[in-house]
Amino acid sequence: MTSAPVPGSPADCPAQRRSGGIRRSVGMKDVAALAGVSPKTVSNVINGVVPVATATRERVREAIRLLDYRPNTSARNLRRGRTGMVGLILPELDVPYFAELARCFLEAAEGRFTLLIEQTLGERAREEAVLDALGAQVVDGIVLSPLNLRASELAVRLRDMPVVLIGERPSEGLTDHVAVDNVRAARDAVEHLLGLGRRRVAAIGAQPDPGVGTPLLRLTGYREALCAAGLPEQPELECETPGYHRQDGASAMAALLDGGEPFDAVFCFNDALALGAQRVLHERGIRVPEDVAVVGFDDVDESRFSVPSLSSVSPDKDAIAREALSLLQRRIEDPAAPVREAVIGHRLRVRESTSGRTVRGGR
Repeated sequence: MTSAPVPGSPADCPAQRRSGGIRRSVGMKDVAALAGVSPKTVSNVINGVVPVATATRERVREAIRLLDYRPNTSARNLRRGRTGMVGLILPELDVPYFAELARCFLEAAEGRFTLLIEQTLGERAREEAVLDALGAQVVDGIVLSPLNLRASELAVRLRDMPVVLIGERPSEGLTDHVAVDNVRAARDAVEHLLGLGRRRVAAIGAQPDPGVGTPLLRLTGYREALCAAGLPEQPELECETPGYHRQDGASAMAALLDGGEPFDAVFCFNDALALGAQRVLHERGIRVPEDVAVVGFDDVDESRFSVPSLSSVSPDKDAIAREALSLLQRRIEDPAAPVREAVIGHRLRVRESTSGRTVRGGR
């Protein structure tokens, strides 16, 4: 004797019912019924154009998973004269932040787009080459994190290709842009260190020619925090790095220690720099956080497992991906839509490298 399937369980899902050994086609109405929403809400979740409450969105996604529902995006795209593919162009996929961000984009694109992911290594020539390759009617739109090309140059190069920029390079009002408030986020991090009673706060990640991007914005936030606390700028503690990798952080920390200027805290412009810096502090017998408190930026998975675990500014990477793809889809559907600038929230996750309570920040 067999027991009846539990309503709402995978065994009770239409996708699992068979008639004569043939799988019944699952439609949007089946997903809506299982999730307890309207078919229009299911469509909104799949297409991502209209915002849907988080709990509702997750319920719909779970119903899609249980039913193994697969929207016929190919037929829809053919009718619209589109490929259903979008390009995601990032600087370096071996930088943990960009690797995690790519994963967030893949999850956000599920059921909506096929993602083609490319990296530029932060080189201007590669940015141009990748854009030329993807822009040649291969994709319907592009999400780009540029380090060299400006929006005005992109507008000339891509012409009618829908583009959404992510990161710190300004859009110049020419295209949609999704970013974190890096000045505010860096200031939050440094204010946390100052709130612990630290007064000699080093900065690792400045660059000789910061341009208008991550280095300049985070350096600005660092300096603003010192100024607000009534402290002078400390240029002798601003350490430049050629890149944002662990070795760069390690080399910068060694240079700071060898330079002889005292400091009791350090703000690193990303987590990789912070992890490299912490390693050198450990090798030199300097305790974290007792002797030197350390804060990073990006909140990559590795930061939770370092010893000590790393306090870090945490940008909402899932929200960046969702917002960028929603803006891109909007731009694909309506090329004349008004340009939008979206600022994504952040929070400071406080862990063992500073010890203390979590400080919230963001919009």
